[in-house]
Amino acid sequence: MKKAQEVYSILGSGWLGIPLAMKLINDGVTVKGSTRSEEKITHLKELNILPFIVDIEREISNSDFFNTDVLLIMITSKEISAYENLIFQIEKSAIKKVIFISSTSVYPRNNKTYTEEDETIDDALLVRVEELFRRNSNFKTTIIRFAGLYGGKRQPGNWFAEKEIPQPDGFVNMIHRDDCIEIISKIIEKDVFGETFNACTDHHPTRKEFYTEARKNLGKPEPKFKKEIDLKFKKISPKKLMNSLNYEFIHNNLLDLKE
Repeated sequence: MKKAQEVYSILGSGWLGIPLAMKLINDGVTVKGSTRSEEKITHLKELNILPFIVDIEREISNSDFFNTDVLLIMITSKEISAYENLIFQIEKSAIKKVIFISSTSVYPRNNKTYTEEDETIDDALLVRVEELFRRNSNFKTTIIRFAGLYGGKRQPGNWFAEKEIPQPDGFVNMIHRDDCIEIISKIIEKDVFGETFNACTDHHPTRKEFYTEARKNLGKPEPKFKKEIDLKFKKISPKKLMNSLNYEFIHNNLLDLKE
């Protein structure tokens, strides 16, 4: 008997959600994509993404969006109640697998290398939201803490504009969109749910090295840096993810921004 085509729902069809959907569709998956804008519906249809209007800060009426094998959550919200509303909707559905996109911003800058077992900023919204998903026994959630995102139109050489860049002797924690997409795909493929992963290239040049090269790559003048006495930094370790998924980064050299 032929296996039924899998269906994945992506909550948030933006910089990461759309290219992820394109890869999944190319792999034979039916993809439902959410947007809060009526104007974006036509664009999603043109990409063969089944479009839905979903706003978790309001009453959710599109229940068919939650008729899916895997729900991928890649949105931002400033209200904890919005995520509680979303979880209530998931609980009413048959969803058993969730991927929640979080951020390495949950870690403080305490001049150390962070693993998934280390301390986080307790009062941070994302930490509280992560815990809502982690402790829910109705479905299994894998939380991916992405580092700074770049790729496509997100070019680090454009960041900070004419501002002085702080902490030049600190270290960068970054990940390319290509790696984000591949990591998400691997988690689903290997059925690794109920985990928390740091997703960050295992290469940490200084901020001075990185942003100087990023400006050079775009043909822009060298950036200006603040002169600071106190060094404040954090390094993010991706070792758990690399070992669990047997993963090698596509873009593993942050000073080669032409990749």
